[in-house]
Amino acid sequence: MTYTINQHGQPVGIALPDWIGAGHPGHSSMTGCYAQLVAIDPQIHCKDLFEAYREDVSGKIWTYNSLEPFQTEEGLADWMKTAQGVDAQPYFVILDRETGKASGIASFMRIRPELGVIEIGGITFAPRLQRTRVATEAIYLMMRRAIEELGYRRVEWKCDALNAPSRAAAERFGFSYEGLFEQAMVYKGRSRDTAWYSLLDKDWGAVEQGFKVWLDPDNFDEAGQQLQKLADLIATARA
Repeated sequence: MTYTINQHGQPVGIALPDWIGAGHPGHSSMTGCYAQLVAIDPQIHCKDLFEAYREDVSGKIWTYNSLEPFQTEEGLADWMKTAQGVDAQPYFVILDRETGKASGIASFMRIRPELGVIEIGGITFAPRLQRTRVATEAIYLMMRRAIEELGYRRVEWKCDALNAPSRAAAERFGFSYEGLFEQAMVYKGRSRDTAWYSLLDKDWGAVEQGFKVWLDPDNFDEAGQQLQKLADLIATARA
């Protein structure tokens, strides 16, 4: 931990005399090579999103989600109306730029501009989106907006401690594990321990370098398979 010593001989945090806070993420679009994130709009995105979610016939993508599976397109549209335009948690639909189809959602949440802290969460990816360049770039675009464009000092990722895929994703994306908050929540009638991860602005340069190399078209063969792993690239950049 970095600190200074005050006039009383006590250790205190490093002074930030020029700190003015970060910006609010708002609802404006984010566009990359493969993915585009746009503000959630039931009139535009509901049909495609519902069809994508229906591919999960077992309902397993909702196990660690505060939401329940949507049984009808109308039910999804009703939820999207409640989420649309909410500044406290701006939701975005993730579009595949090649097809123009929506296949997932993600949001900024627990937004504290005055502290420079923001969380990426509320993520629900349809099966077709999972483990793709589109999904990875979508998260990268959100991280870049938070740190580079808006000036956040800390980006958080939290999940049910038993959600192994989410924990693996956090580590793959360059977030650092900070600890376990036991019995932090009750949802869906069960207790949840929450795993906390963070990415600090001082680490973003190396993490972004890894993302840029991974997202480069030259990192994929003719079948679309990665040649280098994102976690390895980030680890090399951090070394």
